[in-house]
This record gives sequence, C-alpha cells and structure tokens, in this order.
Amino acid sequence: SVPFLVRLFPFILTKFVFLNFLAFPFFVDLGRPELLLNNTISLYLATEPGVTVGVWHTVPGSSGAEAQGKDQRWFEEALADAHPIIIYLHGNGGTR
Repeated sequence: SVPFLVRLFPFILTKFVFLNFLAFPFFVDLGRPELLLNNTISLYLATEPGVTVGVWHTVPGSSGAEAQGKDQRWFEEALADAHPIIIYLHGNGGTR
C-alpha cells in the first residue's frame, strides 16, 4: 500500500525523505545564537527581492576574548580582516 500512496501523493515522499518540517533541536531560538555558542551572532543576507538568508558568524577562538560584549558592527568588521572564512552548509533541515 505504501507504493500506491506515494504514487497518489508524491509530496509525501519528499516530506519523509528530507524531514524538512522538523526543526531540531526543539524549543531553541536559532535567531539568537549567543545563547548557544560563544562569540556568535546572527546576520541576515538579502539574496534577491523577497528572499532573506539567515547566517551565523562565529569568530575564531583566538579572537574570542576580544569579541566578548561587542556589537554587530564589530563582527561585520571582523569579516574584512585577513583571516580565511569557512562556510559550512548544513543541509536541508531548514534551520541553522
């Protein structure tokens, strides 16, 4: 009966394969990463009209003491220094 249901309702298959309707960890405000991770802030990038992508910026441990208590402007300026930037693409979970 499962193949028959998938044939009738193909959207069910994508929901169960990708599980993008689940947000894990549960009951966590991912817009406030400073509650979860040290030296991390949440930034938002406008990629095209009507589309905004949320990202986290975490400074390296060597800059951790300097980052304590700094505002968003400091973190944005830290992106312009000579250190390399690592971009981690987490997958299809729909959350950061």
